[in-house]
Formats: sequence, structure tokens, C-alpha cells
Amino acid sequence: MGCLQSIFYFCFLGLILYLFLLQVCDIRHCKNKAKSQRTSKMYVLRGEIVDRYGFKLAADKTTFVLYAHPEYYDYTPRELAEILSPYVKIPVGELTKKLSQTNKKIITVKKDLDRKTVREIKKKGLRELSYEVKNKRVYPQGTLAAHILGFYNPNADTAGGIEYRAKDYLEYVDKTITYEKAPNGDIIYNISVNPADVSAPVKGKTLALTIDSAVQHVCEKYLFKAIQKFKAPRAAAIVMDPKTGEILALAIAPTYNPNEYNKYSMQDMKNWAISDVFPPGSTFKIITVACGFMNKKINKNTRINDTGKMKIGWWDIYNYDYKSKGAPGVIDLVYLFEHSSNIASIKIAQMMTDREFYDSLKLFNFGEKTGIDLPGESAGLLPSPKYWDVATHGAMGYGYGASTTVIQMVAAVSAIANNGVWVTPHVIKYSPEEAEQKIVRRRILEEQDAKDITQLLVKSMENGRNTAKMDDFYIAAKTGTSRKPNANGTGYSNKLYTSMIGYFPATDPRVVLYVIVDSPNGEGIWGSTVAAPVFKEISMELVRILNLNPDKQAKK
Repeated sequence: MGCLQSIFYFCFLGLILYLFLLQVCDIRHCKNKAKSQRTSKMYVLRGEIVDRYGFKLAADKTTFVLYAHPEYYDYTPRELAEILSPYVKIPVGELTKKLSQTNKKIITVKKDLDRKTVREIKKKGLRELSYEVKNKRVYPQGTLAAHILGFYNPNADTAGGIEYRAKDYLEYVDKTITYEKAPNGDIIYNISVNPADVSAPVKGKTLALTIDSAVQHVCEKYLFKAIQKFKAPRAAAIVMDPKTGEILALAIAPTYNPNEYNKYSMQDMKNWAISDVFPPGSTFKIITVACGFMNKKINKNTRINDTGKMKIGWWDIYNYDYKSKGAPGVIDLVYLFEHSSNIASIKIAQMMTDREFYDSLKLFNFGEKTGIDLPGESAGLLPSPKYWDVATHGAMGYGYGASTTVIQMVAAVSAIANNGVWVTPHVIKYSPEEAEQKIVRRRILEEQDAKDITQLLVKSMENGRNTAKMDDFYIAAKTGTSRKPNANGTGYSNKLYTSMIGYFPATDPRVVLYVIVDSPNGEGIWGSTVAAPVFKEISMELVRILNLNPDKQAKK
């Protein structure tokens, strides 16, 4: 018994000694710990997102929720309702009924109140009321540029699009403001607290995009018309400045409203212009010809015997008009583009070895991400030449061996428009210093070769009956039609991708435009009948919005 008492006595003394050391000798530690438990950081509002001209696309909005506490009522529910009704815009009778729920500890009176209204209510000095600050991300232009902007959920801190990619920038502040709060949530003002810091919201940086809202609008407008007309599930368009890589528009139809992102599926919100791969079809013939130039296999005067049909591996390949026109015979490269010759494209591909063709395609950045500053980009599919056979090599020539993304095709063709210099596509407006670090510029094609290819494309457009031709502008462009692969990855369906890519004014390219419509329905479905009219409509609007100078008149 005496032993147990001794143990208890020493334990008690040890406890007393520990408390003495903790609270007297180490009091600073306890004070700091207590202070840290009641210290808060100011909530940082996200910075705004604006287009290239400062047009607001996204911003944070602070709202308030008004609560009533029945246990603190100084007024009857009716009297309180009469006071609050003009501010919360709820009829007195309805509000009285809500405030009469005295069995509840807290009653939610009204959500989404603005700061001015809350300030007016606070002047009434009603102790039975409390307020909760809520933050909401709003997109004042609704659906405009939704697939670029993405969305932001402040409650779960989840985001998509540029909202996700630029999170650190949008939430960046020069200093972190901390303060102490009392148990009831009130701020404890002391000598280190600046009232201006804790009363005004802290806001992140404003992010400027390269997007031109007017250009974005017309792209979305005409894509929407196209999917309605052809009952197509989706379509996309990209407008890019080939010299700078700045994207003026990246439009997806159908679109969605980021203000109500929770009503849409991830599939609806997916930016498939940078994530989904597809066989580009005949638009890829521009790249095949460019690769032939790069490897010195062809030049602007090259002529090829087009037999109209040929066998590569186990496949019989035909020109699209072989059954009606037969073999055209010896043709030039203008004819190749104008009549979209599969056979001539295959023969140019066959002039290069597997390695030569593959290495040239890699220079155009196929099989690699472009590095666009948006999340979810795919690298596309470009098989290694060690897996090529004669069929793969040949198919590559007319747009079936590789699978690309829309943005890859835009960046690749932009390199030709930019006199042979490939530039990283981007949607963020960088300063000159930032651009040097983030934007890759590399020559992949000799300047004269790029100019020769441009002239071949222009002549093919001028000679042909393409509906995208304009009276005052030379356009270097090519249409494409490709069969859509089956969802299981084997074989092709009876659905088509129809597309057109080009740039103008061809004598000094200001914009590259790519239009693609997925699985249109109807008769005579081709790139020339579906995508080309959309290309023409958007082009005419671009001429007006960007105030482009005609180059045909300059030649007259």
C-alpha cells in the first residue's frame, strides 16, 4: 500500500512540475500555439479573366447568405418580416411564415444577397440576424469561350480549362494577410492588423487571353448553324495568328454554360479540339507535300503520273473521282491539291523512306503535344517507323496513317503560313519576357519552300470551284474528308469527318482557320460541301473584324 502511495505521490509531483515548466517556463510556446489556432488567412478572390481587349470573361462575385436566429428575436416574426421584406424581395406574408419556424435554431432567410443590401440591413442593428460570405465564380458572357475558360467550383476547389491551368496566377497575391478571430468569428483588431487589409477583399491577378471575343462569337455562331443543318453531334473551329501562335478563337459546338457547369457531363465540357484524335484525311496532303519538299524529293514544278488507282499492300486505293473520270495521267502539284489526288499523294510519300517521312512529320510536331497552355492535350498517334509496312507508309500520304488533333493540324499548317517557322499555339497573352520562355519558335521548312507550297494551294483554290473562295483575298487552303474509326478501335464506320484548313491573305497570312464537322448527315457529304461553307462564312466575318487588307486588288 505504501509503495502505491509513493508512486501516486511522485506521479502527482511530476504532473505539477510538467505544468509549471509548460505554463511558466515555456509560456511563449503555449501563446503561439493558441494564437495559431485562432489565426486565419484572408480569402483570396480569383483574378478576372479577360480577352485580348480587356473584355471580361470570368470574375469572382461575393454574395451573402442571411440567417435568422429565433432564440434572439427582439421582434415578432411579422414585425421582422416587415423590416426585411423590402431588402430581401420576399412578400411579407411568405417571409413571416418562414421566420415563424421558431423550432429551428437557424433559419435561412435569403441567399445571394449583394454587399450593398447587406450593408443596409446591418444599419437596422438587428441582433437576431447573421451573415455568411459566399464566393461565386461568374461568367458574364454565358457560353462564350466556355471550352477555353472551363469552370471553377470554389466550394470544392475544382476547376477545368484555363481556370485550372492558371490557378496559381489567378490566385496570386503579393502578400499574405493573416489576422486573429474570436470564438464568435469576429476579427481581433490589434496593433499589427491593418483595418484596410481585412475589410477589403484580397484579389488575385487578372489574366489576359489572346482570344478575340468577336472572332470567338462568330465561330461559335456558324458552328452552331452547321451542326443544326447537318444534324451533326459536334463541330470545332480554331483561328490562330501563324506568326505569333496566338489563338484568336477556339470554338466547340455544342457548347455549355460554365455558370451552370454542374448541369453538364464531363463529355459536354471536354475540349475535344485538343484532346481527341482522328484521321485528318485530305487536309494532311498539305503536310505530305511539305515533307516531300523538306527531303528534296519534289519541288513546285514536279509532275507525277496519276494512275487513278493503285494497290498498296493488301489495299486497293482509288481517287475519289476515279469511277467517273478515270486516270488523269501526268499531273502537277496544283492538280494534286485541286482534285485531292490520293494516288499522287501516296507516290510522294513513297519517294521518302520510312525514316525520312517519319522524321519530317516529327518536325511538324505530330506524335507530340503542341504545348498549348490548356489542360487535357493529347499527343496524337504517330506510329514508329519500325512498325510501318507498305500500307501504313502509303496511307500516311493521304491522311490515314496517323491520327492527329485539331490543334496539331492548325500548328502544322501555320508553320507553312509562317514561312516555315513552327510556333507554339497558346491562349494566354504573354509579356515579351514570358513569351521568350514559354513559346517555342523553330524553323522546320525553308522559307522559299513554304512560299512555293502556299502558291500551289492558292492556285488550286483559284482554279477550282471551292465555295470558300473570296473575291478580294487569295486563300491557301485544302478540304478534307475522312472516315471515322469505330469506337472499339478496329476498322471504320460509315460516319465521316469533314474539314477545311487554310490561311489568308495568302500574300501575308494573318490568320489560319480550321473548321471540322464530325459525322454530318445528308447526301453528298464532303469537306467541300459541309466544312467549306462554314469556312467561308467565318472568313468573311474575320475580314471585317480584323480589318484585313485585300491582296487580290493589290495584284491588279
